[in-house]
Amino acid sequence: MSAALGNAGLLVTLVASSVGALATAVAIIGGNRRALRQAPIYAAIIVGGATLAVIAMQWALFARDYSIDFVQRVGSSTTPTLYNVAAMWSALEGSILLWVIVLALFTGGGALRFVRRRDDELVAWALVVMYVVMTFFALVSFGPASPFAPGATVPVGFDGPGPNPLLQNHVLVLFHPPLLYLGYVGFTVPFAFAIAALITGRVGEGWLLETRRWALFSWGLLTIGILLGGWWSYEVLGWSGVWAWDPVENASLLPWLTGTAYIHSVLVQQRRGMLRVWNLSLLVATFALTILGTFLTRSGVINSVHAFAAGEIDGYLLGFFGIVVVISLGLIGWRGDALRAPGRIDSPISREGAFLANNVVFALFAFIVLLGTVFPLLVEVFQDRQTVVGAPYFDRLSMPIGLILLFLMAVAPVLPWRTASAGTLRDRLFWPAWCGVAALAVAVAVGADRLAPLVAFMLGGFAGGAAGRQLVLATRRQGLRGLVGRANGGMLVHIGVILIAVALAASNSYTHSATLTIERGERVEWAGHSFEFVGVSTEVTARADVVMADVLLDDSKVYAPAVTTYLQQGMTVPTPSVRSGFTSDVYLTIDGNDPPAIDADEIVLRVFVKPMVLWLWIGGAVMAIGTVLSALPSKRSRRPTDPTSAPMPEMQHG
Repeated sequence: MSAALGNAGLLVTLVASSVGALATAVAIIGGNRRALRQAPIYAAIIVGGATLAVIAMQWALFARDYSIDFVQRVGSSTTPTLYNVAAMWSALEGSILLWVIVLALFTGGGALRFVRRRDDELVAWALVVMYVVMTFFALVSFGPASPFAPGATVPVGFDGPGPNPLLQNHVLVLFHPPLLYLGYVGFTVPFAFAIAALITGRVGEGWLLETRRWALFSWGLLTIGILLGGWWSYEVLGWSGVWAWDPVENASLLPWLTGTAYIHSVLVQQRRGMLRVWNLSLLVATFALTILGTFLTRSGVINSVHAFAAGEIDGYLLGFFGIVVVISLGLIGWRGDALRAPGRIDSPISREGAFLANNVVFALFAFIVLLGTVFPLLVEVFQDRQTVVGAPYFDRLSMPIGLILLFLMAVAPVLPWRTASAGTLRDRLFWPAWCGVAALAVAVAVGADRLAPLVAFMLGGFAGGAAGRQLVLATRRQGLRGLVGRANGGMLVHIGVILIAVALAASNSYTHSATLTIERGERVEWAGHSFEFVGVSTEVTARADVVMADVLLDDSKVYAPAVTTYLQQGMTVPTPSVRSGFTSDVYLTIDGNDPPAIDADEIVLRVFVKPMVLWLWIGGAVMAIGTVLSALPSKRSRRPTDPTSAPMPEMQHG
């Protein structure tokens, strides 16, 4: 029953999206207003079909419908309720189904926009593009990645293994993937409007207004999704890090980099009418990189703790990626004359000059990450040998780029448009520069050394001072209302980024670690902390055996790093225990994968003391708040005029 309903929902989604794309395009071209009014109906059907498929899958997981192959692989009667919900996106087919429902909801949002602007040809063509993208993912989910494919006959009393143990031992798995998908899929909307602008020839600044909030919220959701992924890695994998330059991590970082560049450069186009081709290219790149990232994580071509097993959709994804790139570049070339910018940069020492430099650096960063991620694949394809591009490559090249971005974050907010005089720069940079000096002095006073982190702390103070200066001026003029709006909400986002950058510099540069062998009842001193092995405790359930080493930390509280054996899979997973603080974290994990004996006389602990990790998550919260404030209209916001904007011509009633 679940399989029949799920397949019916996916088939309805596929038919509605494909027919909707064709019918809406024909109505626009033929000027048939009556037919065009039916366009949003297809979106409603798409949402209904996708919702039915998701409900059917969740019902199958909770009812343990082992007639479905997907449920046989990820379902289990021992899986807790919350992780049973998350089981849907724990494997390839379910993750594509999650993509389908998220895209369906965004398509429904685009259709609502069309209902309010049904005479606008730009919005109509954007809806066509979204229907086309929806058709592709519905086809993949209904066909080669069907989550409702029948499974082999199983014996009576069969119980599945449940999700991957790494995906059922922390609550963040409920939020990290969906937020990433909301960010990924959300960029489909501005991409659709960009393609619509190229199709209609309305390539001025009007289409940007339609997409600004879509792009901003998609970027914000992707940002939070990435940060939650780092938090999950820190709390689950037991290596004490948050980012390992894993190929799947890089796949999410790439569209974030190009999306960040777009959010900055679009300000130049709206203000000065420049960078039209560049902004369109950034949106195309962002959307295309989400497809490429989906290929990397769901084709089985890379080995990663985050990756899915090999599937049959790699050819579909690569083909769609190629089609997106070729058609988009073809449209940009076709509209080349109309895309010529009316404005130009008068001086490199100006806000638009700083934004252009910012975009160049982000593009370079994206290229470095993309090259390091796909290079091993290219070597394997063309030379038939295995190679690895490790963290040293990314660390060595990303560090100077990060420092340059911090410098630009300090300078750009104080620069005026068009040109800046020496006196203006001196006055506006005075207090930010002193903030940088103060940050450097504090870092040295608390014992920081090494050139790179000291430069990062100084530039972080410099950039924080520049953002703080603008926020202080805004609140003096308008009170707390001054924090609302794109400019000042963006400064709050900058402060969040600065907190994250400084926290990463501190935790990566000044982490101390040791392997401690502690006898039962013994108290060991290390790195200013005391550790006492109290004993071993256990927790046994039908799902797993958990063996915990109880450690009294600093004579204040017992922490319990554990080793969990998941019985269905026969897999053992170490789980760290972390004491978080504003200045540093103490991170405890049992050395090795074997659980200690109940009567063990000693325990071997791997201990890390990591400064400022908590500020990573605080910085992420600040970024989220700043993103919301950026999307709200300020008192001075006004709708930009676009001479190329026009409603659809009068249609016949066909």
